[in-house]
Amino acid sequence: MSRAFEQPATLALPQAPGEPNNALEALLVQVPDPRAAAVVAPPHPLMGGSMESPVVGEVAWACQKAEVASLRFNWRGVGASAGTPSADPALADVDYRAALDFLAESMPVPRVACGYSFGSLAAARAAQTAPGIRRLILVAPPTEMLDADALCSFPGEILFLAGQDDEWVDSGVLGEIARQSVAARLEVIPGCDHFFMSALDELGRGISRWWAQGSG
Repeated sequence: MSRAFEQPATLALPQAPGEPNNALEALLVQVPDPRAAAVVAPPHPLMGGSMESPVVGEVAWACQKAEVASLRFNWRGVGASAGTPSADPALADVDYRAALDFLAESMPVPRVACGYSFGSLAAARAAQTAPGIRRLILVAPPTEMLDADALCSFPGEILFLAGQDDEWVDSGVLGEIARQSVAARLEVIPGCDHFFMSALDELGRGISRWWAQGSG
């Protein structure tokens, strides 16, 4: 594996008239000659979700091992990110787009939209509106809030990862989406719930296998 390094990053948010410049706190993992660059969004900001989540870190680590750069960030109002924490999907979409824009300006490689739980929903929505997204990694996406039709029509590759005992994720629904999608895979981890406390290694291995077997 090539040598990588991590550095702080600042993501600019759109500025409204009369309001101060706001920005999000982020961590960028750079790798030499990256094959792609991934945004990894954390879980719900009102439930303790941050870029320090072990699951978010594991996704970034699995990407690094596959020679994929990554950018993980804190939602507005979390950690050193400006603003007030919010569950509003529209604001989450603005935050996620700021991360995608940062990568687009930083490195001219295909982008990957990733997220865990609440963050996976933002990643899935971003794939419908942001140009240049070739792949999706959705960890524990709450299935009642997913747009199945949009995911089925996504032209790139999708990886779903879920715990077998996750009360917020119906793996049957994810399996049906995967079957109807252009190129999707579902990894269900036995004996694991929404938080992957005892299954981080298995989560990372699932992502690594997907990168190894993918098209690019």
